Amino acid sequence: MPTIIPPSDKKYVSSLLSSPPQPHNPAIMSTITTLNLQDHIEGGHFVETDRDPLRVPNPFKSHPQLSGATAQDGDPETRNASTTIYYLVTPRSPVGHFHRNRARTVHTLHWGRARYVVLHADRATTASSGKETISAKVEVETFVVGKDLARGERLQWIVEGGKFKASFLLPDESEDGDGTTASESEKGCLISETVVPGFEYADHDFLTAEGFVESLDAEGREELKWLLRQDQRARLEELK
Repeated sequence: MPTIIPPSDKKYVSSLLSSPPQPHNPAIMSTITTLNLQDHIEGGHFVETDRDPLRVPNPFKSHPQLSGATAQDGDPETRNASTTIYYLVTPRSPVGHFHRNRARTVHTLHWGRARYVVLHADRATTASSGKETISAKVEVETFVVGKDLARGERLQWIVEGGKFKASFLLPDESEDGDGTTASESEKGCLISETVVPGFEYADHDFLTAEGFVESLDAEGREELKWLLRQDQRARLEELK
């Protein structure tokens, strides 16, 4: 069975996760300070840069409450038309754990490289080819965001509402033909995310252990479980 994530990518981020957290280097520290970034509950760092004052009807008003939502605050009748944040993953905090938003999210790369993993529960799992690998009960899409367009890296990408996604940092340059890595990540991976309609914690939740088991077969779970939040990884053992 083909792997979902290339071994070289997982090897890199595993090396970061297995080492004790190191202080941010000067370039990353400068970015965090200049942009006033804070720790993000998904992993990495963020700051909200825009919240459109225009209010629109809440399209999720009649949806069931998300079981894992972190909060249920805000106006249930309306949403801001859009919100935008900076989001940064670094060698010290290299993973954005599986989460979803009810709203559509437009992502734009500023610098660095990362791999995204998206669970398409609304798509049938019938084959595996190209950049998409099908694993078990849902379609699993993976792709690299970066500036090497000739290699298929993306500068802009969209994740529709309701899909769980995770991401993790990659080295600044992809592997050479001889299998060696050209360089480490010096500045992290900085992107912007625009959520339409605007982000509210009531529309956000993390993938639970139960949802993970429902989405993937045993091989897929074994390969991707490290992208769950730590509390949900621990709960996986209880479900066996």
